[in-house]
Amino acid sequence: MDTMLGFAALTMATIVALFAALGLQALLLRGVFALMQPATADRRATHAPIERGTRLAAQAYAKAR
Repeated sequence: MDTMLGFAALTMATIVALFAALGLQALLLRGVFALMQPATADRRATHAPIERGTRLAAQAYAKAR
């Protein structure tokens, strides 16, 4: 009887450890993907509308002179 109880306890501990490992793996995988997000971001410099407007005003001023 003790042998069966020990085997059942070992089986249950193994199953609990399995689910804990799967949960930790999923958590770490999400963390790795979250850290990789900036690497896939668009790195092109965007020009603010005010910069474009300033450049157009400078060009218009230069043409007027």
